[in-house]
Amino acid sequence: MAEVLSQSQIDALLSAVRSGEKDVEDKVEEQPEKKYRKYDFYSPRKFTKDRIKMLNSIFDSYTRILNSRINGLLHTNCEVEVESIEEQHYYEFSNALTEGDVLSLAYVDVKDHTEEMPVLVYLSTSVTLSMIDRMLGGEGDIDEDLPSEYTFTDLELRLYENIVEDLISVMGNSWENYLPLKFEYSRTEVNPTLVQLLGVDETVVIVDVNLNFPNCSGRMSICMPGVTLSNVFAEMNPENPGRKVEEDNSEDIFESLRDSSLDIVAELGSTQLLLSDVYHLSVGDVIDLGQPKDSPVYLTIGGYHWFSGRIGTHKKNMAVKIDEVCYQAERRSE
Repeated sequence: MAEVLSQSQIDALLSAVRSGEKDVEDKVEEQPEKKYRKYDFYSPRKFTKDRIKMLNSIFDSYTRILNSRINGLLHTNCEVEVESIEEQHYYEFSNALTEGDVLSLAYVDVKDHTEEMPVLVYLSTSVTLSMIDRMLGGEGDIDEDLPSEYTFTDLELRLYENIVEDLISVMGNSWENYLPLKFEYSRTEVNPTLVQLLGVDETVVIVDVNLNFPNCSGRMSICMPGVTLSNVFAEMNPENPGRKVEEDNSEDIFESLRDSSLDIVAELGSTQLLLSDVYHLSVGDVIDLGQPKDSPVYLTIGGYHWFSGRIGTHKKNMAVKIDEVCYQAERRSE
């Protein structure tokens, strides 16, 4: 609660202002300057936060698939988790590559249509060599003096292709809840710095995944072109009607039902007669139904008792006045 000044304190404050001992304006404490993220209007963001959040959920599912896949392939424990998902330009991804790096290309098949721009998959050299060593019976230990521009041998490159092809083949399983996609491995580029795979200013979404082995850790990066993702999201809406606001067509449905015919049967009672008795029935005979004359009459629709009422007349016609709606029709019919 703010402090309340007494009259003597107010008088002392006014006298101090008149004598010039105190400035009228209070000094405002300097607030730290807020930092704002710069927005590039020349190339605005293509994907909203909801789309990025959706991708985060999709690739979280993919990491769980990778976890079981790698553990079964290499017979070791491996923790796989998504580190970040960011929308960037392709040059930010390509500038981080070196001459010794290896890139794998995969194409996305959406409804029997293959996208033109490839999805790029990168595995760090250290974790790749560790996985290859485990496939050949080793412990997956990595030389600490491994050069930054290490070049894969032909045998290592072939084993690398087998690993990446297997990891790419299950990538579409994480999209099943949204859209059936199929990722197909295409080829491997040994020196990606010499090949123009995508436009420099092309918008891409980069997914960084951490691979943690007991004695080694590394990174797996998936670069998805913005055009490919836009086409996937465009096909996703009609395939996922649960995310759209459905129109209320109840009035149209009832309008069409109003002209429909429905058989309603008023059942007074039931009894069993011999065929010979039925044969000898004539006008004026009385059939005992085993019920009092004031017992309720059930209205049957589709073989179920929906209403109960009393029999009478309406405009000189036989009629049934509804007294009760039978919601549990099956029990009453028993």
